[in-house]
Amino acid sequence: MLTQKSDHSAAAGLLVRVAEFLRAQTGWRKFLVAYLVGLVSSAAFPPYKIFAFLLIGYAVVVLLIDGARARPHPLRGAFLAGFSFGFGQFMGGLYWIAYAFLVDPGQHAWQIPFVVTLLPAGLALFPGLAAAACIPFWHRHWSRIFVFTLFFSLAFYLRGHILTGFPWNLPAYGWGASLSILQSLSVLGAYGLSLLTVLLGASLALLCDRSRRAIIVPLTLVGGFAVLWVLGHARLDLTQIRDVPHVELRLVQPDVPQNQKYLPQYQQRNWQRLIDLSRRPAAVAPTDIIWPEAAPPFLLLRSPLALAQVAALTTRGRVLMTGAVRVTASVNKGYRFYNSVLIFAHDGQLIGVYDKAHLVPFGEYLPWRRFLSAIGLTQLVDAPSNFTPGRGPRTYDIPGAPPVGPLICYEVIFPNAVVGAVRPAWFVNVTDDSWFGPPGSSGPVQHLLIARARAIEEGLPIARAANTGISAIIDPLGRITGRLGSGKLGVVDGPLPVALQPTIYARFGDSLFFILLLGCALPAVLTQVFRRDQDREGSSR
Repeated sequence: MLTQKSDHSAAAGLLVRVAEFLRAQTGWRKFLVAYLVGLVSSAAFPPYKIFAFLLIGYAVVVLLIDGARARPHPLRGAFLAGFSFGFGQFMGGLYWIAYAFLVDPGQHAWQIPFVVTLLPAGLALFPGLAAAACIPFWHRHWSRIFVFTLFFSLAFYLRGHILTGFPWNLPAYGWGASLSILQSLSVLGAYGLSLLTVLLGASLALLCDRSRRAIIVPLTLVGGFAVLWVLGHARLDLTQIRDVPHVELRLVQPDVPQNQKYLPQYQQRNWQRLIDLSRRPAAVAPTDIIWPEAAPPFLLLRSPLALAQVAALTTRGRVLMTGAVRVTASVNKGYRFYNSVLIFAHDGQLIGVYDKAHLVPFGEYLPWRRFLSAIGLTQLVDAPSNFTPGRGPRTYDIPGAPPVGPLICYEVIFPNAVVGAVRPAWFVNVTDDSWFGPPGSSGPVQHLLIARARAIEEGLPIARAANTGISAIIDPLGRITGRLGSGKLGVVDGPLPVALQPTIYARFGDSLFFILLLGCALPAVLTQVFRRDQDREGSSR
């Protein structure tokens, strides 16, 4: 008994010393500590999925803000802590973006040093400003973790919306190792689960406080996540997922290297690969064939010979959906390029055209084109002009299968922005993750997890066709029922899972997230009022 007590005291003493060390850091030492902690925290995301690193990372930032609050220029110190943490996390989690600049190294490789530093630095402004915003409300009191969670969660939401948005690697995706926890996305959404994740991580800083009562908050939150796990586990066990009758999918993965996709000497090979894989014998004949993003190595709608082969593929009621670049021309506006999904029905009849609405900056269009072109910057996708955006999510009726909602590449990363006016019964997500690096790169596995999160949020299955992987059929609980990994040529055949009834998140979107934000604001406001009253009483005495 005495030994256990002494061990507990030693552990508590160690935590206090660690906290004092972190609070004492200033200047470049604070930058280095926060940067390294942020870098390590990126291992919470795929492929490593060590979510504990993310939770500890937020606790460290809380302690660094403690130190900033006790010194001159607290805003500057807090901003430095949040910015450095974010810079390390984004650099570690998004390194794979540099691969896109190696597809055409002669033209783009020189930009890599700027991309791997400026992009993480730009994204790190959000946690930096969030940390600085905490200072006016910051007290060495348990309520500070709610202040921290309030502003950091708001920063995640803004990052997902400002300047077209980039909600990649939200804290919610740190739970990728636990499909049971991820089931809470069907209620909370990615932003709501992110908020609770930040709150849990921040609460670990209270273990370093000298108050014994401080442990109540993290223990309560751990208990809350245990409940989420139990409920999620039960949802996975008890929800029966049937298959849509008479619908058999075939996802085609041609595994074409990005730097060979449009070269004239490879065009016939690349096209024939799509045709051959689509015709490959199967135990059950596919009814719906899905090709990845920009699969045809030429303008498909302008090639009568290729369209004749599409017509041959779509006999007997078969449907082909393919990503494709298309172009329109007008007298006044010249040529317009679109990143599209084309839907072909019986005998090659074109029954649907979906144009990507959420274009990738610097990939499919160049912001401030005149200025950036003048200094030598160009968009990564080779086109004479910027791509033109479409109108947003749409649902299409197709013969023999439920209505479908196409999503092109990273359109799937935006919570509450994947369903249009009419709810589909499934998503088709076409992508070309060969931009994200070779097999083993983090980008494709992160992208796949995010797609699984959208399936859980909306209660809708996803058929995901990728050029070089990872292609997968995902059921509405986020489970993978068929898969082909990165760097493999082949097909994924399988039935289409039936959609669930609209989830709570599908019905109410991010409303619960904003309610949780208000819940975090309440302890902070009450603490401010209480302390002001105490100050007034002290001054009156």
